[in-house]
Amino acid sequence: MTNGEAMRTLTRRGMLGLGAGAAAAVSLAGCGGLTGSDGSTHADGSRGDGHGPGRKPEPTRTARPIGDGSTSFTGKQPHQPDAPVPLEPGQTPPQFVVFSWDGAGEVGNGLFPRFLDLAKEHGASMTFFLSGLYLLPESKKRLYDPPNNPRGASDIGYLTDDHIKDTLKNIRRAWLEGHEIGTHFNGHFCAGSGSVGNWTPKQWRSEIDQAKAFVKQWRTHTGWTDLPSLPFDYDKELVGSRTPCLLGQDNLLPVARELGWRYDASSPGGRQTWPVKKQGIWDLPLQQIPFPGRSFEVLSMDYNMLANQSLNSTKAPAHNYPAWREQSAQAYISGFKRAYETNRAPFFIGNHFEQWNGGIYMDAVEEALKHIAREKEKGGDVRLVSFRQFTDWLDVQKPEVLDRLRTLDVGQEPAGGWKRLTGGAA
Repeated sequence: MTNGEAMRTLTRRGMLGLGAGAAAAVSLAGCGGLTGSDGSTHADGSRGDGHGPGRKPEPTRTARPIGDGSTSFTGKQPHQPDAPVPLEPGQTPPQFVVFSWDGAGEVGNGLFPRFLDLAKEHGASMTFFLSGLYLLPESKKRLYDPPNNPRGASDIGYLTDDHIKDTLKNIRRAWLEGHEIGTHFNGHFCAGSGSVGNWTPKQWRSEIDQAKAFVKQWRTHTGWTDLPSLPFDYDKELVGSRTPCLLGQDNLLPVARELGWRYDASSPGGRQTWPVKKQGIWDLPLQQIPFPGRSFEVLSMDYNMLANQSLNSTKAPAHNYPAWREQSAQAYISGFKRAYETNRAPFFIGNHFEQWNGGIYMDAVEEALKHIAREKEKGGDVRLVSFRQFTDWLDVQKPEVLDRLRTLDVGQEPAGGWKRLTGGAA
């Protein structure tokens, strides 16, 4: 397959070619396609990895309302790992794995609670990049003034009232179970003059202020006073993002730094190496990983798997699904194994709550998470964490040790072993 064949456009929300590795570098551009039926939740929030299962439920938390009561301060977030410590001289780094979700809207298909249940079962924390518009009723859409686009416009549409309520329920549950709530901003504009790739820092600030307002004022915008508040202060909770379509990071970062954010996960075409800071912010990109049976690598996200399997169709002929599902699962597993067995670079996976091609990409993510969790359960130092938790770990490491880790290329083991590399031996 040529680069041109591999990089075909996917509809008006089509994908951006990122260069390296042929179709590998096709980036995310759409967050739609959500349909289905409701799912259940758990009440206690107990989890593994030192936090449960079997742990007693959290006591009732006293909430101090913020603003109109859409959010509230409820104290320290539960189910967090122990405070991170620097690597000891000669220590092998942990294998960090971050599963993240763009949009994070629950539309009755049960995918949000499905993966919360899976995370609880295996002691995993995740990051949910919430689209602010998913908490704004369509009847109030003119409250959204997107840069370079008509007022109320959105390339991902608006949720029904019932689906907003489902999203609120699952975001609340996610935070109480130890997951991170980041932002995917609002209208998800990928193309044309209104694309997020063209926004100035001032326009990014407007988009961020609006995304936060939709989370912090959902009660005012909906009129619903009988639903519980979100149990966190979003101004303090929000420390990282992923931009729509993986576009516009350069102009976003100065604003992120001013706001005190700690990381951004928007870089396109990242590699499985140890991260660096960009403009003072940790740059945590989606990564190119092996794509079984193909000569190129693929970006570690469901949309990119689909682009290289069914091109511009989210409902391809079903006879393809078993092979594509396995190819996608093995891509994630291969990416994990390559890092775990060599340079221990953190592994970042991004997805959407979608049902493309019969839901095969959701099944692939579940298979991969279970495979990775088994390595942890066998005694490996594998940590399924959120971006925020990983950033906490990075921030306590000695700069010289991180510099040594960055000398390792993709799939490269440390010459002389980890004791030599992290111990600083000559």
